[in-house]
Amino acid sequence: MNSAAPGAGIVNRPFGSLQDGRSVELFLLRNENGFEASITPYGGTVTSIMAPDRAGGFEDVVLGFDDLDGYLGPQPHFGAVIGRFANRVGGGRFTLDGRDFVLHCNDGNNHLHGGRSGFDKALWKARPGPGALELTLEYVSRDGEEGYPGRLEATVTYAVKPDNELRIDYHCTTDKPTHVNLTNHSYFNLAGAGRGDVLDHLLTIVAEKFTPVDRTSIPTGELREVAGAPMDFRSSRAVGERIDDKDEQLQIGSGYDHNFVLSRRGREPSLAARVFEPTSGRVMEVLTTEPGIQFYSANFLDGSIKGKGGVAYERRCALCLETQHFPNSPNRPEFPSTILRPGEEYRSTTVYRFSCE
Repeated sequence: MNSAAPGAGIVNRPFGSLQDGRSVELFLLRNENGFEASITPYGGTVTSIMAPDRAGGFEDVVLGFDDLDGYLGPQPHFGAVIGRFANRVGGGRFTLDGRDFVLHCNDGNNHLHGGRSGFDKALWKARPGPGALELTLEYVSRDGEEGYPGRLEATVTYAVKPDNELRIDYHCTTDKPTHVNLTNHSYFNLAGAGRGDVLDHLLTIVAEKFTPVDRTSIPTGELREVAGAPMDFRSSRAVGERIDDKDEQLQIGSGYDHNFVLSRRGREPSLAARVFEPTSGRVMEVLTTEPGIQFYSANFLDGSIKGKGGVAYERRCALCLETQHFPNSPNRPEFPSTILRPGEEYRSTTVYRFSCE
C-alpha cells in the first residue's frame, strides 16, 4: 500500500530510449485527491493508475513494467493504444469500395490489434495540455501501413478529472477511405497489479447480447442473447463463477475473450461495465460511446512475463475491458461500420471512473 504523493499537476521524466536512439518520456497526471495516471508516448501506453481503496491507501491497478525496456520486448499490449484496427480482422483482408486490401497476419491467418507494427509500437508526439490535466498524443499512420489504405492522422487525449476519472478521447481523419477502430488495452487488477487473480472481482456488463466466435476467434455474425449463458453479466457476479464451464465459447478462448453488444449507445459516454473488488472496496466503471466492449480474462498470461517489481504475471491475474466496434467489422457489413472517409471525423470516448464502497 502506498500513500498519495502530494500536489496536483503534470510532471514528466525520462523513461528510456528506443533502439534507434530516440528518447522516450513518461508523463504523470495527478489530481488533488492523489489519483494519478502515468502515460508514455511509446504506444500511447498507460503504464500505471494509482487509485485509492476504502481505507485511503493507493495501489497501482494496471499491469505493466517499471521501465521502457519491458514494453519493447514481447508482451501482450499492456496499456497501449491499439490501432489502426483493434481486435481481429478475419483472413487478414477486406474489400473496400471494390478494392481488396491485404493486412499483415500476426494471429494465425488473422490480423490482430493492428498487425506486426501497430499503433502500440509507435512513438507518438506528446503535447501536455495547458492549464489542464491533459496529455494529447499525435501520430500519423502512413498510407499502406500494415496494409491499410490512407494517410491517417490520429490523436489521443488522456485527461485526469477531479472525480478520479481517466478519460480517453480519440480523433482521426484520413485522405482515403479506410477502416478505423481504436481502443486502450489496459489490464486491470483492482486489488493491485500482481496481487493474485481477478476471479473474485464482481463484474457487470450492460449487454443483452454478445458476438459468438469460431475456432479462430472470428465472430460468426450472430448476435446471441447472453441470458442463461456464462456470458450473462447483466447482474453483478464473480468473474470466476462460470469461467471454467464446459461451454464451447469459453473453451475457444480458454475463458472469456468475447465482444459484448452494449445496450446503450449515444454521443455521450454511457455505462458499459462495472467492476468491484471486495477486499479493497475499489470500483471501476467503464463508460463509452462505442457499441461494443471486449472482456478478456487474461487467459494466456502464464507467469513467463515479469512485470513491475519483478512480479510474475500469472494466468487470469487481470482483466481487460476494451471498448470498440465489433471484431471483423470490415468483413461484416451488418455490424456497425468502421469505415472512415475523407472529410469525415472519427471520434470516440472512453472513461474509466474509480471510486470505493
